Amino acid sequence: MEWKTPRWFDAADRSAQLDQHIDRTDVAHFGYRRMPTAEKVDWVRRHFNRVAPKYDLMNTLLSFGIQYAWKRAAIRMMGLSPGDRVLDVCGGTADLSIMASRRTGADGRCVVYDINRAMLQAGQPKVRETPYGERIQFVQGDAERIPYPEHSFDAAMVGFGIRNVTHMEQGFREMHRVLKPGGTFMCLEFSRPVNPVFRWLYDMYSFYAMPFLGQLLAGSAESYSCLPETIRLFHLPDEMSAILTRIGFRDVHYWRLTNGIAVVHVGRKG
Repeated sequence: MEWKTPRWFDAADRSAQLDQHIDRTDVAHFGYRRMPTAEKVDWVRRHFNRVAPKYDLMNTLLSFGIQYAWKRAAIRMMGLSPGDRVLDVCGGTADLSIMASRRTGADGRCVVYDINRAMLQAGQPKVRETPYGERIQFVQGDAERIPYPEHSFDAAMVGFGIRNVTHMEQGFREMHRVLKPGGTFMCLEFSRPVNPVFRWLYDMYSFYAMPFLGQLLAGSAESYSCLPETIRLFHLPDEMSAILTRIGFRDVHYWRLTNGIAVVHVGRKG
């Protein structure tokens, strides 16, 4: 079954995105598409291969530039310190790592960690144009199997990427594992707008204007219809807080941005 309406799905549909349900049914979603669990990573890879060359441009245009304010706010909420070692999971084109490097200073280090080579390649020239090139490392790998030992990082963050990970909770567990005790965790993700009128306008923009602009500017309406689909199956802020607390993060708090279009979750490793 493929859903076609721009509606927000209920708690039962959202719970079907949790690891236990995915493992029991062997069914994963990428947007509204259902597929065998093992196939999702290939769908995600093909999607980001298509969008990588114009990823930053399209995100800036489609968000009217607000994405940078969201990212700056999220980094500010992490309270990073000079010398911190930061893991940027699903880090793509490195926006968060560049912003984090301004705070961690000359002795700090950021690792941009992403499964998609095309996204990493799109981010490397941008990093080289900043003063932080030597502080930022690019590593290709799976968020469900992070190749670093326990207690390797002072902070771990993921921005607009965790909903594309097949086993989201496993990705969070890996971030928790590699954090030092007391280390900071941050997740920036899209969510459901609070105001019903604003939400309706957002739905119309997401399901009609965004695919049109995606076809016009990037040559792929499909890629930009998938984005709003994944958002509407994603967990609401209170649900996310409960998931993160269950995994082992402490002092989990969240902040809604722009009427709830985006949400920042911050916590610590106990």
